[in-house]
Amino acid sequence: MNINTENPCVAGMDIGGTNTVFGIVDAQGNILCRDSVKTQEYPVIEEYIDAVCEKLICMVREHVGPNNLKGLGIGAPNGNYYSGCIEQAANLPWKGVVPIASMFSEKIGLRVVLTNDAKAAALGEMTYGAARGMKDFIMITLGTGVGSGIIVNGQLVYGYDGFAGELGHVMVRPGGRRCGCGRNGCLETYCSATGIVRTAREMLLASTEPSLLRRVPIEDLTSIDLYDAAVKDDKLALEIFRFTGTVLGEAIANFVLFSRPEAIILFGGLAKAGHFILEPTQAAMEANMYNVFKGKVKLLFSELKDADAAILGASVLAWEAK
Repeated sequence: MNINTENPCVAGMDIGGTNTVFGIVDAQGNILCRDSVKTQEYPVIEEYIDAVCEKLICMVREHVGPNNLKGLGIGAPNGNYYSGCIEQAANLPWKGVVPIASMFSEKIGLRVVLTNDAKAAALGEMTYGAARGMKDFIMITLGTGVGSGIIVNGQLVYGYDGFAGELGHVMVRPGGRRCGCGRNGCLETYCSATGIVRTAREMLLASTEPSLLRRVPIEDLTSIDLYDAAVKDDKLALEIFRFTGTVLGEAIANFVLFSRPEAIILFGGLAKAGHFILEPTQAAMEANMYNVFKGKVKLLFSELKDADAAILGASVLAWEAK
């Protein structure tokens, strides 16, 4: 047992549709310990909170001492910073409006702050990652969906009701693909990990182009298969990335207009495709950029490790709320 009794810490938590990860973070951004629970195993919210708190309290007792934990920050899909509620999250087991911040606060007796998971990632990037020192940037998370966090003058943009900045649901192809949000043509349907697979399936069915991708049953295709084929200079895979990056770059050129960020930072599974996604995105962004901004907006990858980003981003909320 290694307890530092003179080290104030906070807890950061990321609630995902499959897993909830959480950890204890010190003032230097070191994750002292971490744990997780399977989100879907707890359809009753009270049982979920009990399971998380049991592990969290054990971590605090073993690593930092109870008097040194100063708060808990949570990032979650549809997390509302203003209300402390998760509201109508499609991929979580609890439906409707869940006052999760107050429920955790009552359980552990500390201040608990909630926000959207992508907004938490933006805070983490600004504090510990590629956006250190920046006051104006946009974080775009390219995962199962497309999320975003917009920082203006050093502050997250929340808007009137806490849900501002849902750039994944900007309509980039009017009348295009049906999105889970109920709209058609959202950025998420083209530039997420699931969106790029939809593109791959469409292109495979629409052409007879020889491709390594045809070795995989079309219903089993993943974004990893696309990357593996692109690495081997597969023509169709490269075209799929070119199309996806073009859609993303065109959208980013529009995003720049409303907040004039210093940088756009890409994070998430699809960003791991590296230059295959970066180069077409950069080209389309610059080709469609408003003239006064051409060549002035950086396009960067996150510097945070996937395993750390969610915990660090959520922990920033807790530090700011002290």
